[in-house]
Amino acid sequence: MRLQFVILEVFRGLRRNLSMVVAVVLVTFVSLAFVGAAALLQMQIGLLQRDLSDQVEVTVFLCPEVGSVEANCAIGMATDEQIDALRQVIETELAEQVTEIVFITKEERFVTFLENNPDGLWNGIPLAADDMQASFHLSLVDAAALEVVGDVLTGREGVEEVMDMRDVINPLVTALNRFSILAVGLAALMLLTAALLITTTIRLSAVSRRKETSIMRLVGAPTTFVQLPFLLEGAIAALIGSAFAIGGLWLGVRYLITDWLEQSVGWVSLVSTDDVWRIAPLLVGIALVLAIVSSVATLNKYTKV
Repeated sequence: MRLQFVILEVFRGLRRNLSMVVAVVLVTFVSLAFVGAAALLQMQIGLLQRDLSDQVEVTVFLCPEVGSVEANCAIGMATDEQIDALRQVIETELAEQVTEIVFITKEERFVTFLENNPDGLWNGIPLAADDMQASFHLSLVDAAALEVVGDVLTGREGVEEVMDMRDVINPLVTALNRFSILAVGLAALMLLTAALLITTTIRLSAVSRRKETSIMRLVGAPTTFVQLPFLLEGAIAALIGSAFAIGGLWLGVRYLITDWLEQSVGWVSLVSTDDVWRIAPLLVGIALVLAIVSSVATLNKYTKV
């Protein structure tokens, strides 16, 4: 009988304050979506850093025919003698650090360029094979060899630039970290808004039923039993918002990352829908804590039930 009464009171309260409940659901949804996005961004950063440690590679770009400002490229395109000398250095001085050497000619790089740009244009400018750069691709034994290889090869004749995966990944990691901080900041602001809305909703509900709760107290109903319907109202609204947030994140990852981005970015691991399910308990927990704390604070401080 008591359980049936509580359930009826909960649905009565939700119906009376429907517009406020909808507002709580929407604000909770948006705030938890930001929290989930920040968590997924941190997971993606971890995947990038893991792939960086697994893919220990260095690309040595040789001097192009024109356009380089490097002093060691002053004479123009790297000559065959410079390329042979560079290969000799790699095979002797760096034999312990390098496990594999792959030389890519300008023609081979142009073929790869055409595969990705069938129209032969780069930023609207037509390119030919002579516009490409030859390069050495070196696989290293471990990440500790990156500094050694860079120090030995940088500045040698015929070498324009020595680039490792950190040069590619680090700017992306920095950008993702900044987006993550922004998402956390927005999430905190929205969670505060959700807490205030829950507080207002529970206070209005309690005030509108003050006569009923007074009668319940007169007949000896414990405080917990009197407050339980109000606690459940806030919890239900917050849980619905968390469910929407989880669903929105799942759809976003499924269609924007798995079905789209993953098809064009195959060189790095990306977060998946499984990661969304991993953070789902966190989002539900935040929703419950938010609702319970806000409701208890309201019932104890702002109303007399």
